[in-house]
Amino acid sequence: MARLQGKSIVITGAASGIGRAAALLFAREGALLIAVDRSESVIETAAQVTEAGGVATAVIADAGHEGDVQGFIAKAAADYGKLDAIWANAGIGGGLVPLAEQTPEHWQEVLRINLIGPFLAVKHSIPLLTRQGHGAIVCTASVAGLKAGASGHPYAASKAGVISLVQTTAYSLSGTGVRINAVCPGLIETGMTRPLFERALERGTQDKIGQLNPLKRAGQPHEIAAMALFLLSDEASYVNGQAFPVDGGLTASMPYAGKPI
Repeated sequence: MARLQGKSIVITGAASGIGRAAALLFAREGALLIAVDRSESVIETAAQVTEAGGVATAVIADAGHEGDVQGFIAKAAADYGKLDAIWANAGIGGGLVPLAEQTPEHWQEVLRINLIGPFLAVKHSIPLLTRQGHGAIVCTASVAGLKAGASGHPYAASKAGVISLVQTTAYSLSGTGVRINAVCPGLIETGMTRPLFERALERGTQDKIGQLNPLKRAGQPHEIAAMALFLLSDEASYVNGQAFPVDGGLTASMPYAGKPI
């Protein structure tokens, strides 16, 4: 039986990369999807799901705006009669601007999308999930939220905040039957990381990408989606309040070079 059969699930950041891979995978596993992104490309994600025989509705919305979050969660409940799970996956990069040159405005925008967004997803999904006595939430963090050296300051701080949000929320939800976990991607080939891959290709150093981890390669979006699938499924019924690196083994030793940024 499909692992998400009949489950109503919201995925934010679903226009491309990890979010699109998740939408396609979850639909194959029987999920009824609300695919959310502020990019109109989310319409193509829903179309691909439908073409493959799945069920998905595209919603163009800002995952860091409270009214938008309330709207797409309410839509899931209205369209499918319930909400079973949500993956707060939307995020933006923080860049590698030297610390002394960073601005509060830049920090605020990174935190708004990457941390306030998951908070809003949690806040507005909880009433529906707790009312029915079961449900699952996944938030996208990062290996950058676990250890220093994987990204710039605002991005790393936002993802560390996501991990703390997950851990503290797990205890806030004690006894409700609702679980929450985080997935922490390593270097994954997505639109966000594309400049890194393109620069390596220009320099002829593409064979060095991912060489810091024991698998000696970068990851692919479907590999992150597979972890989220497990965490949202009933197979993970006793998994709660955890942050799972999916990074080829990178954080097993954290062999970062310590370059100043």
